[in-house]
Amino acid sequence: MKVVGMQPTVGRLCFRSKLVLAPMVRVGTLPMRLLALDYGADIVYCEELIDIKMLQCRRVENEVLETVDFVAPDEKVVFRTCQREKEHVVFQMGTADPQRALRVAQLVENDVAGIDVNMGCPKEYSTKGGMGAALLSDPDKIEAILRTLVKGVSKPVTCKIRILPSLEDTVSLARRIEKTGVAAIAVHGRKKEERPQHPVHCDVIEAVAKALSIPVIANGGSLDHVRVHADIAAFQAATGASSTMLARAAMWNPSVFRREGSLPLEEVMTQYLRYAVRYDNHASNTKYCLCQMLREKLESPLGKQLHAAQTTADICEVFGLQDFWKETEDRLQHRQSTVPAKNLNTEDLSEDSDVIKMPVKFDRREYPPQITPKMFLLEWSRKEKLPQPVYETVQRPLDRFFCSTVTAAGRKYRSTVWDKSKKLAEQAAAIVCLRSLGLPEGRLGEADSGLVNKRRREDPAGNDVAEEPAVTPSEKQQPSLPRER
Repeated sequence: MKVVGMQPTVGRLCFRSKLVLAPMVRVGTLPMRLLALDYGADIVYCEELIDIKMLQCRRVENEVLETVDFVAPDEKVVFRTCQREKEHVVFQMGTADPQRALRVAQLVENDVAGIDVNMGCPKEYSTKGGMGAALLSDPDKIEAILRTLVKGVSKPVTCKIRILPSLEDTVSLARRIEKTGVAAIAVHGRKKEERPQHPVHCDVIEAVAKALSIPVIANGGSLDHVRVHADIAAFQAATGASSTMLARAAMWNPSVFRREGSLPLEEVMTQYLRYAVRYDNHASNTKYCLCQMLREKLESPLGKQLHAAQTTADICEVFGLQDFWKETEDRLQHRQSTVPAKNLNTEDLSEDSDVIKMPVKFDRREYPPQITPKMFLLEWSRKEKLPQPVYETVQRPLDRFFCSTVTAAGRKYRSTVWDKSKKLAEQAAAIVCLRSLGLPEGRLGEADSGLVNKRRREDPAGNDVAEEPAVTPSEKQQPSLPRER
């Protein structure tokens, strides 16, 4: 038997003798997949994504992050991938309908290496629509979905199942699946009612492997069978499988894929965080994955600091990556400023000749606590008996950055630098206005102007919550925009 991790992936994705990162909800996002590849995984599966949700998405080439994004109507990125993983990533979908499955597969097939159908997840969010493990009781539907996909897409199609109550039924279902033309089948060696604390049935996986001619990928061995890289070959031998798929062992420490052995956890977490920052991963998802790695160390000083962190910047501070975060932010800001407006899928703001513009960015560290440029502009307007400043903010779908224009004293002002937060974009617009008018803005070291005497409470995003809100014409009808990620 050939040991996993030895055969290179060339051309059409091959599923023999491979180390595979399992699909894991909330964990299998781009940073984790890239980290697994770095450490030696041959194939990486994305988290299960539901067909109906994917069909609402549009494909966007994100020139700022150098990624391909599938973006929902609410502008949230549902699936993000990049060139680095294009020949290695398998897109896993949750589906119970052949035609919906085909439409999703055709939407993503040019950006991934393979298509997988989840037939093993026992959780309610997957089974309630007849998806996941619910499909195991409907082999006719399984066959219809897989045959439709095999005929309809150019990339290899796989599926992931759990074992059935009897060995005979499991082997029978696997043989039916093989006849649909799939390239491989992943078998989680537990029944749908069993959980990680139950032993994995290596004998059933072995029976399936012996009965089929296509590659069988063994899954479910984390902890009981696989704790370190050296355990993988033994698990593969025990199951007779062609390849091994790891879930929990990889979630706890993705360097389990390293032939040379696992790395110290904090080193792995730091590398994960670098990818999360580089590819603008949502802070809550980044925090969740890092907490999964810490496991029983969540009550340690590091774990408590991580638990308290709210933003990506906060998380980076916990791991001593403040400079890396700032450098990456600056680099992305510069890159987004050079992307042609026609590629941003938003209006070309540069054509507004009546708007006064400057390339400025609000940096919270340059201002005293509870003092903001918006506060200074508001107080100046009141002092001059002028209308309250009005902020009009747009969000760019490509990267979800914001740009705000403030109208004050009869003129419009805007920063040419787009920002990740609506509130910070408004502060930048206020800075442009104040500097254009030669007014103080409240920066540290600035002479006391006496313009703002009352200290006001400010939220972490830099918004002065005590000042009267600037109402835009559209805010009355639209929901509030997303907060900083």
